[in-house]
Amino acid sequence: MLVAEETIAVQPTKKTNKRTLFIVGGSVLVLLGIVAFLYLNSTTWELIKPYASQLLTKDLLFFALVGFFAQMIDGALGMAYGISSTSFLLGLGVPPALASSSVHVSEVFTAGISGLSHLKMGNVNKQLFKRLVLPGVIGAVTGAYILTSIDGAIIKPYIAVYLLVMGIIVLRKAFRKKTEPRDEKTLAPLALFGGFMDAVGGGGWGPIVASTLLSKGHQPRYAIGSVNLAEFFIALAGAITFVTLIGAGNWQIIVGLVLGGSVAAPFAAYLCQKFSTRTLMIMVGVLIIGLSIRTLVMTFF
Repeated sequence: MLVAEETIAVQPTKKTNKRTLFIVGGSVLVLLGIVAFLYLNSTTWELIKPYASQLLTKDLLFFALVGFFAQMIDGALGMAYGISSTSFLLGLGVPPALASSSVHVSEVFTAGISGLSHLKMGNVNKQLFKRLVLPGVIGAVTGAYILTSIDGAIIKPYIAVYLLVMGIIVLRKAFRKKTEPRDEKTLAPLALFGGFMDAVGGGGWGPIVASTLLSKGHQPRYAIGSVNLAEFFIALAGAITFVTLIGAGNWQIIVGLVLGGSVAAPFAAYLCQKFSTRTLMIMVGVLIIGLSIRTLVMTFF
């Protein structure tokens, strides 16, 4: 049974897109105005200063920037929030277990906003989404549970090789004539595998599922939008399991990632809509190949 690319949630208009960006931009300005007012009003500031000083730190800004850039990559290309944010956090000196737990919890919020943005802008194929979400959730819960007893790093090199091949296939198709989506009898196993590896490897839902769909001829806009919307439910299932087993992580990291990712999500969905099919496929292919090579180099050298 073919998953029709025409089955989308909403047909967006330029007016709708401008309104969305206006609302997001206005909200950011209002938030900044409130912060400025509180800072300038000495009486109010003195009352909240003890609490604000614990939240408004340089570390929080770094975490917010990590969340912003990770979500821009994920929302525009349909992948790599977990991989990008985890890599950035490790580079800042955050311990691996703390980074993984914090990223999974924050991803619930950022993936929700990103998925809703894609839905509102008409980037979602509803039939494709429905066939991905349930097996993806099952895979995420299973992977999060197993991660407590095995080292996810053991199987990362094999996933990196798989993604490297997928990246090459996506690049090849970017320079070939348009192909029709194939009969998708393997969507459930693909989503199950993607959800499992997302939990075990600290990321992988987007790279595995989106890159495979693109390699099979799906239109990038709908593949990316559908994968992003499904990612919210995969992230939620994984986060609940992680919190139950090992705790939520560091609250300051989570707040920073959520703030940065929330601002980036609507703009990333807008960029996904504006890029041409070939451009998106080239960007996805290059990103996947680069991340795969990085994983292999870090594993063996």
